[in-house]
Amino acid sequence: MSDTATKVKPITILQAINTAIADAMAADDMVVVLGEDVADPEEGGVVGITRGLSTRFGETRVRSTPIAEQAIIGAAIGSSLVGYKPVAEIMLMNFTTVAMDMIVNHAAKLRFMSGGQTHVPIVIRTMTGTGFGSGGQHCDYLEAWFAHTAGMKVVAPSNPADAYGLMRAAIDDPDPVLYIENLPAYWSQGEAPESGHVVPLGKARIAKVGSDVTVISYSRVLNETMAAVEEIEAAGVSVEVIDLRTISPWDKETVFASVAKTGRCVVAHEAVTQFGVGAEIAATLSTEFFGKLKAPIVRLGAPYAPVPFSKPLEAAYAPTAKRIAEAVISLKK
Repeated sequence: MSDTATKVKPITILQAINTAIADAMAADDMVVVLGEDVADPEEGGVVGITRGLSTRFGETRVRSTPIAEQAIIGAAIGSSLVGYKPVAEIMLMNFTTVAMDMIVNHAAKLRFMSGGQTHVPIVIRTMTGTGFGSGGQHCDYLEAWFAHTAGMKVVAPSNPADAYGLMRAAIDDPDPVLYIENLPAYWSQGEAPESGHVVPLGKARIAKVGSDVTVISYSRVLNETMAAVEEIEAAGVSVEVIDLRTISPWDKETVFASVAKTGRCVVAHEAVTQFGVGAEIAATLSTEFFGKLKAPIVRLGAPYAPVPFSKPLEAAYAPTAKRIAEAVISLKK
């Protein structure tokens, strides 16, 4: 199927993920779900992502677990080694820290340590994101940690069609995939793809074509970028917007082609700017286009601080449409 899904009806990102998991479970009996409160008596998780799945597929395939992140990932790894395709939920991204040994020393390395004989086809679902006053221990974007870990793939959808397609691709991938969901964006609506639509891992999407400045982003900040387009173009700047979709491996071919055309680049994400994904992309682009860029690469992200609980401080923490517009327009001056 082509990268552009056939449009059917509008759904939310939350519905898209639920449908993707359900379709994958219907297509393959080896797909299982585990995590805290994921079964229906507990309403399918804290926001209802897995609602209805245990009723449809049974609690043998959709298992609520104790509050034990190490056990969740350990069970997912073990079952994957005997042929299952587990979708393991770590409720909040900060809680992956409890299972870091399992994730980075076992899931990510078993294929390498076995000389390619052993695959670990697990999907680790987790949510995060500022906007709900959840405080510093519940809404960090930690994608750079996992993108830095050889053997891990990292994805972060920005719309329902991609949320569905990336989940289907992640479940079928032979390697561990961290699937990052943005909590405030769960109820964002968009067109739904046909059942079975797959977005290949490692393939970015050109969300808008332009000629003056390239903006590279993903997840909710991609939507902030799209919200900034009208202001940017009213200032006489033609902006090209790239949705990475997959953070690791990232689509260098699409990004390089865009920056070669525009000569200017902004990388925007919700994670802390220092040592972030934007730093890796900026460094790569600086090497690839040394002497060819028309302006320095701009990185937009959060300050080097935990996420504030204070509502005004939290609102100022992550890049907004206004900040993105100002950065893009300044590059063209």
